[in-house]
Amino acid sequence: MKRITFVLWALMAIMPLAAADNSRIVQNFNFDWRFHAGDVADAHSVSFDDDGWQSVVVPHDFQISQPWVAPAKGEKADNSDIASNVKSRLSSRGFKEMGIGWYRKTFTPDEAWKGKRILLDFEGIMLVGDVYLNGERVGGTEYGYLGFDIDVSKLLKFGQPNVVAVKANTQNPENSRWYTGGGLFRDVNLIVTDPQQHFTRHPLYITTPKVSEAQATVMVQAEMACYLRVKDFKVNTKIVDGDGNTVSDVTNDIPYNRGQKVNEYIVDSVTINSPRLWSCETPHLYKAIVSILRPDGTIADQVCENFGVRWFEYSPEFGFKLNGKKVLFKGNANHHTLGALGAAAYPRAMEKRIQLLKQFGFNHIRTSHNPYSKSFLDLCDKYGMLVVDELYDKWLTQYAGGRTEWLNLWQHDVPEFVRRDRNHPSVVMWSLGNELQQYWSLPFADWGVTPYRLQRELLHRYDNTRPVTVAMHPRGRNLKTDSLPAPLALETDIASYNYRYMYFPGDSRRFPNMIFYQSEANTAMMGPNFFEMDLDKVVGLAYWGMIDYLGESNGWPAKGWVQGAFDVSLEPKPIAYLLWSMFKPDDPVVHIGIIDGDDNTVWNDVKVGSQRMSDHWNRKPGSSLSLYTYTNADEVELLVNGKSIGVKKNTTNPKGRNKIKWDNVKYEPGYIEAVAKKGGKVVARHKIETTTDAVALQATPDNEAWKADGQDLQHVRICAVDKKGRRVQGAQNDITFTVEGPAEIVGVINGDMNSEELTVGNKRRLYKGTATVILRSTREAGKVTLVATTDGLKKVKQVYKTN
Repeated sequence: MKRITFVLWALMAIMPLAAADNSRIVQNFNFDWRFHAGDVADAHSVSFDDDGWQSVVVPHDFQISQPWVAPAKGEKADNSDIASNVKSRLSSRGFKEMGIGWYRKTFTPDEAWKGKRILLDFEGIMLVGDVYLNGERVGGTEYGYLGFDIDVSKLLKFGQPNVVAVKANTQNPENSRWYTGGGLFRDVNLIVTDPQQHFTRHPLYITTPKVSEAQATVMVQAEMACYLRVKDFKVNTKIVDGDGNTVSDVTNDIPYNRGQKVNEYIVDSVTINSPRLWSCETPHLYKAIVSILRPDGTIADQVCENFGVRWFEYSPEFGFKLNGKKVLFKGNANHHTLGALGAAAYPRAMEKRIQLLKQFGFNHIRTSHNPYSKSFLDLCDKYGMLVVDELYDKWLTQYAGGRTEWLNLWQHDVPEFVRRDRNHPSVVMWSLGNELQQYWSLPFADWGVTPYRLQRELLHRYDNTRPVTVAMHPRGRNLKTDSLPAPLALETDIASYNYRYMYFPGDSRRFPNMIFYQSEANTAMMGPNFFEMDLDKVVGLAYWGMIDYLGESNGWPAKGWVQGAFDVSLEPKPIAYLLWSMFKPDDPVVHIGIIDGDDNTVWNDVKVGSQRMSDHWNRKPGSSLSLYTYTNADEVELLVNGKSIGVKKNTTNPKGRNKIKWDNVKYEPGYIEAVAKKGGKVVARHKIETTTDAVALQATPDNEAWKADGQDLQHVRICAVDKKGRRVQGAQNDITFTVEGPAEIVGVINGDMNSEELTVGNKRRLYKGTATVILRSTREAGKVTLVATTDGLKKVKQVYKTN
């Protein structure tokens, strides 16, 4: 039987750093940009006047503030086909107009940088981009999800202002299948190093050939440049644990070949005794500080990264083990966007989502269908999230930026992708693409087999510690017989099937070495598509789109996907508690979900639409209701106003497990309560009450440690409550927000994907009684006062502090 064991000492992305002697300077370049929506002649020119442009802070998504583009009358407004009219095709991309945005930044470089190596580093430009310095094009990107740097050492003008201009282009509607956003949507940095001795881009590769609970052997490899006439040079490697204790501090002499100025070197082998292992429950992180020393002993360059010690293995016998223990992927596959913020990659917004997923029992995220930001992987390292790291959607020029042939991109993209992410402990599988094998038009005309082999070979040049996969389209089986997997599925290390988990048993019998992962699972079959798998043997699954997102609308006026377990404002829907019951079997839960209607949405020939549900008890007098109680307990008793209407047992049948159906429940004002028991004892309750009219607003902030760094966010949830302080889900008031102090509003959102409102400005309507306003700090610490007002309700005023 096939068994794949991987051992890796995994690291976080290189941290912004200035060494003690300023050997390496990483300057945040996110501030003081000017922006203009639309193409402008000569916008790259030094003499161009940008005084009238908007002042923005990066990360920035210029599409999110654009108006919605409704389909013309009579046009198809969903994703069921690709219509010729642009407005119809905008359904996938959030009903926003495609276009160009220009950014300009003027700065004067420090005179002390003369003679240094100076890089402009862009983590991403959406969807394609061009960079100009002082009027000349100096670089750019054809695939905006990956970063790049530009050596501007000899191009900067010292003692005078320099102008960086960036042209970002979202390309055409058909160049993505989802809302991408547009612009400088990730971090920009300026990096200054020693010109003669320095680390290259993404220089470290750190592996552990042996790991146990008793001891870990760590190999540290680095790519470095040296232009000195020396026999060898010195590299210091320091390891620090999570408590700040130094585990190892060693300086080694590295033999130097002057004929190869840039080379990869093994710089150290370190033994850690009794290592604190990284896991989903205990994501312990260490820190590695690696320094190149000059002949006089001073630091020429230095990089600092966090890392975790762990080992994992895959097998058809048990799926996946982490540190020797079976772990089932309980996951979410989502696009990279962040609700009201669009594509702007704010770490705090990502952290909020990861915390929410962890609360409901998730331990896995698939980065569908592109690399996420470095800060996202840092957070997955911190919170113990297992990541399937995905590079592309389909291997077609149409979906890879659209400006350059895909065949000319992957040789550059694979190394950038792998070198950037290979040291994160959270990353446990590489995915090179999504739903590919249905296309004969893929390069080399063999349904993706040869492109996969080529990319995998290149990937292995930079990392061989993880398996490699691609996600299979649900319709893509063997051309001759549907009873066999597609040839591409037989090539991959892990067989990743979107939705078609029912093929696992048959394919396993024919090909016993296959290891199975359900790379997308649908909400409509939630429960059966989990419990019907052999959970002891599969890797696990990732539910598609568990957080509602912009783009991929099934029809106007919906601006995006609505089949998630959490709405776009991050409010849990009742079905989220079914996930809780499945993913956290030892954490008792019960939750009432009342059926309001059906959604028969079909996607890729798969029914993805689920029942529309709510969890309030303000109903039409005399109505009769059907509902579910989601639970992992043995039984549930349902009561209306204290009167029992029955007790029902949970079932072990996968089709109905953890979701108990109740029909013909008569509505009576008051309350309904579900009482869950296990072993005869009450272990969980859920009670919902009939509320009276809303009388006031309440505000709940989410970030006690709000930093005054100009980037950190405060999400404030506004809720309409009645005189007893209960959420009134029927409230739909228009809320106006005002802010005083060192912060500004960067987003407003509720859970209504059909709303005509934009997610920018200072107003938002309540939906099911709630809305959220998102505040961004400035670089000045102080008190921030938020006031939320609406007609007829008591306003709310709160003061927060940034530090």
